[in-house]
This record gives sequence, C-alpha cells and structure tokens, in this order.
Amino acid sequence: MRRRVLRATVSALAVAVVLLGIPLGIAAVELVRTDALSDLDLRTATAARALEVRYRSGESITEDVLDSYVSDAAGAPAYVYVSLPDGEVMTAGEEPRPAFSDSHVTDDGLVVVMYVPWWDVFWSAARFVFLVMGAGLVAIAAGVAMAIWQANRLTAPLVYLAASAEQLGTGQVRPRLERSGIEEIDQVADELSRSADRMAARLATERQFAADASHQLRTPLTALTMRLEEISALSDQEEVREEAEKSLEQVERLVGVVDELLGRSRRALGSGTEPVALEEIFEQQREEWSQAFHAAGRHLVLHPTDVSVFATPGGLAQVLATLIENSLHHGAGTTSVSARESGDNHATVIEVRDEGEGVPEELAPRIFEREVTSGRGTGLGLALARDLVTADGGRLELAHRVPAVFAVFLQGVPSLVDLDTVIPHGRKISPRRRR
Repeated sequence: MRRRVLRATVSALAVAVVLLGIPLGIAAVELVRTDALSDLDLRTATAARALEVRYRSGESITEDVLDSYVSDAAGAPAYVYVSLPDGEVMTAGEEPRPAFSDSHVTDDGLVVVMYVPWWDVFWSAARFVFLVMGAGLVAIAAGVAMAIWQANRLTAPLVYLAASAEQLGTGQVRPRLERSGIEEIDQVADELSRSADRMAARLATERQFAADASHQLRTPLTALTMRLEEISALSDQEEVREEAEKSLEQVERLVGVVDELLGRSRRALGSGTEPVALEEIFEQQREEWSQAFHAAGRHLVLHPTDVSVFATPGGLAQVLATLIENSLHHGAGTTSVSARESGDNHATVIEVRDEGEGVPEELAPRIFEREVTSGRGTGLGLALARDLVTADGGRLELAHRVPAVFAVFLQGVPSLVDLDTVIPHGRKISPRRRR
C-alpha cells in the first residue's frame, strides 16, 4: 500500500509538472526573446536619433562615437552598422553569428543596424527554464515527502492490526492498540477487539473443558487400572489373568489416546507462539554446535540478522538444531545459516545449507517421512522438525537437492511494529533454551 501511494503521488506530480512546466518554460523563452528584441529596438532607435542630431549639426561621426553603443555585457549590442546619407559606411565591434538584429532609418537617410549575440538571448532564456525545472523538482520532492508521511500514517495502523491479528491467532491476550484517528481503520480495530474478546472467552471455555475432561477421564481410568491389576493379582485362573492383562493394555492405550488428544488440542490453540529474535536463536546454536564442527574439521557460519518471527522459541531452536546436526552428519564443507525476508507479506525464510553432495535423488521426495533415512540415522529428526514448524503455522522444505538447502518459512514480525505496544504485558522477545 505504501508503494502504491508513493507511485500514485509521484505520477500525479510528474504529470502536473509536465503539463504546467513545459508551457511555462515555452512562455518564459518567448518572453525573454521578446524582451531582448524590444530592448534592441529601443537601443537602435535611440542611437539613430543621436547620430542624426550629430549629423545635422555637422559634427563628425567617428568610430570612437560608435564604440559607445557596443558592449561586451550580456544582452547589449555587440556590433553596430551605420550607413551615412553620402554612402559612407562605418562599423564598431565584432559582428556575432548567429545574432538578432534590428535596423532604423532616419528622415535624413541615415541607416543604423545593431546586432545582439544569439547566445546571450539563449542563456537568458535557459536560466528561466532551469528555474522552472528547479521549481518542478522542489514540488516533486515536497510531494514525495508528503506522500511518505501520508503513506506511513495510513499503513502503520494496518501493520499494527496485522500484528494484533497474529497475536490473536496465537491465543494470547488482546494487544493494546492506540486509535489512529482514521475512522475506517479504527472501526476495523474495534471489531477486531470485539472478536478478540469473543475468541478469548471461547478459548478459555475450551481450555477449561480440556482440563475438566482430563481430570474426569483420568480418575475413572486410574480406578479401572487399579481394579484390573487387583483382579490379575488375586485370580488363580490363567485365563482370567490374561484377560485382565489385555484389559490393562487397552486402558493404558486409552490413557495415551486421551493424552495425545489433549496435547493436540493445546497445540491447536497455539498458546506457545510468540515473537522470537532470530539473532538470539542463532547465537544459541553457535554456542552449541561450533565445537562439534571444529572437531569435525568443518566450519559453521550463522549470518547476523535483525529479523524477528512468530514461533515457539523452544520448538524453533530444536528445528534449527536438527537441521544443523543433519548437515554435520550427512553434509560436507561449510554449513551456513541465514535468514531473509521472502515476499511482500512479511514472510521470513531461514536457510540451512552446506557444500556436500546433497540429498540422493531417490530419497528427496520422501525426506520428511518418518523412518526414511540414508542409513546413518533413525529417520525421525526431519519428520519431527517439520511437525514443529507446521505447528507454528510455517513450513519446512528441501529448497535445493544439490547442494542440500533446507528452508524454514515462518511469519515475520513487521518492522514498523512497536513490540512494546503490540505484545501484551511488556513481554520481551527471548528464546527459551532448548532442553
């Protein structure tokens, strides 16, 4: 939106400058030319009258007299031609080419012609044209500055709303947002606040239900387990003990299913997602893996970054640790980890690459499936890493097969967002150390 506002403003200013500046420049050139010719005509007429008076009075007209009518100053006549009634011709100065000229014939037949250099008139007109162009550039610069201010005024509240919606999606308390003064945006913010209240109440109800269900289900399951263990211990019949043990296995499986369902419910609420500074995560991984890479005769490079993303700090640290460990065991050369923005929606991609032979062609399509490995691992690490990234609303992909490049795509925190305002209760961005 900011770019569109800037482009529209600059386009409108450019059209206005062109439509007004070109005619104004042409008018200025014509005005300067007309003034120069008028001044030359006045000088010629004045010189002709003065010379006529001198001629009538019998005074001699010499070149020294004519020299007083020429000058090297810009816009002044540089050459004068005089033809006396008796046919004598006199000149002064150096005839310029090209030039503007003007002539005047007196009643006594005295002819006076004056010349002004064309370049003097041209540079006088050029100064006015440059003045018009400068005024146009100043107008464009002022318009761009105003457009930037207006674009920031319009887009900053929208960025805060986007961050607020992201926080709302993670199940956190409604962010504190100041009113922008723009009626339409404030209406959206108010509606978002009401939606946040409704969602917060719904999430609280779901969490309470999950806690109640956990308590209500665990109590009878625990009693049933104890009862089956007692039956198995007191019974003398082999068939009864076998059935009791089978029932215990079913109850334990049911307890596992309940725990898994409750865990999925909590993860679906996204309560662990928060803004995470990647530089701190990178520093943590550098401390943990630099020694292992040094022992293997390899280098680990984590490029500096100031990007922040929405993720689970412990989960993101575990994902990066898995990818770095995978590069250490299966890659070669220098392993580099970098982060950059991807696209126009504040998405961020974290890339882990090395200089090895890459992923085998037959293994690449199934690299994230469980128990799929090249033979030097369990095949669970990448599958678990992909699940962790998916739980944070991102995705993990094999960007390049040779050399191997794994890319983690996550939602970034917009750079215009004031985290102290958007994040409730002044929560600081800090990665939780992975256990």
